[in-house]
Amino acid sequence: MGIFSNIFGNKKNCENKEIEIFAPLSGEIIDIEKVPDIVFSDKIVGDGIAIQPTGNSIVSPVNGKISKIFNTLHAFSIKSDEGIELFVHFGIDTIKLKGKGFEKFANENQNVKIGDLIITFDLPMLKKNAKSVITPVVISNMEKIKKIKKMSGKITSGKTIIMIVEN
Repeated sequence: MGIFSNIFGNKKNCENKEIEIFAPLSGEIIDIEKVPDIVFSDKIVGDGIAIQPTGNSIVSPVNGKISKIFNTLHAFSIKSDEGIELFVHFGIDTIKLKGKGFEKFANENQNVKIGDLIITFDLPMLKKNAKSVITPVVISNMEKIKKIKKMSGKITSGKTIIMIVEN
């Protein structure tokens, strides 16, 4: 191996790749352990953060492909171009609303970029009718993740980084 291959060589073999995950909705980050549902607080479906929402839309947190949008529009999964599988679940017990308060703007198997609109929601109506509007954003394939750095504070959808993961 020559000096130039050390300088110009493929660094992907030497380093872990950091992937930035952006806020799918505006609000404030809260600890995943504080979600009022043990499926999320005990990290049964994966690790991540939760968001106390302030806006009215959910956007793509990564560049990737939408895997599944639930018929009730309260949740979706997306796989990033780097292979990170994310699950965004608006609120707790929102499945019981059967789609009321949500409107879909994207489809399954659609390629999306960070900030692309996926779902809008009626926050005042959902606050009245759901157990909670706290929205978990979890990585469902944690076995492929070496490290996760979670951010905190106020966030803006499609603009603020909420997690940085190493795979």
